[in-house]
Amino acid sequence: MNTKLAARINDQQQSVIVAVQSYVAQKLAHDFSGHDIAHIERVVSLAQTILINESNADAFIVILSAYLHDVIDEKVVADVNQAVSELRDYLFSLNLTQTQINQIFDIIENMSYRKNLSSVKKLSLEGQIVQDADRLDAIGAIGIGRTFYYGGNRHNIMHNPAISPRTQLNEDNYKQPNTVINHFYEKLFLLKDMLNTSTAKQLAKQRHEFMLQFVNQFEKEWRGEA
Repeated sequence: MNTKLAARINDQQQSVIVAVQSYVAQKLAHDFSGHDIAHIERVVSLAQTILINESNADAFIVILSAYLHDVIDEKVVADVNQAVSELRDYLFSLNLTQTQINQIFDIIENMSYRKNLSSVKKLSLEGQIVQDADRLDAIGAIGIGRTFYYGGNRHNIMHNPAISPRTQLNEDNYKQPNTVINHFYEKLFLLKDMLNTSTAKQLAKQRHEFMLQFVNQFEKEWRGEA
């Protein structure tokens, strides 16, 4: 952790972060959808990078939310309500205040792409940072790998030129199966212009260009072009 950033986290908070890190690693130990602890650690790292330039943000809330953002996600857990209840109890056991717990849940329950399709949720600065970090890990080389990994996990086909990308998405039809390549057009290519912080916008540029080049090359090779 950056020295200036570490100064914004006291010893008690650091102990809580270590405990939460272990909790999340256990909860996601058997994930094979691209939402495993490796993804979480990357999101935490990206959130810390953004935090350096966001001095008004509560670093403790950002880091905890970055660690916890997938442990109640329906893509990951079988029973969302149970996962929410377990997480609330766990955070209370760590002596977090009700305000802190509410801040965390406001972030992790409202930051996802799907939750913002019908109407954009108003996130706190801390929520915007975590959302940006999560979206950065959805694009670039890692984003490409995760997209195909998740598509295979859900038994989605890679590509079918006869199936056009959807232009009108909502919370319900977003969950319906589609091709892996269409996911780039329906979501990943759009993320660069949906980021909140200047740091994330800068980091997204190269990742976005890399995805464009990849999909262009993929489609050429799919058509059998040299």
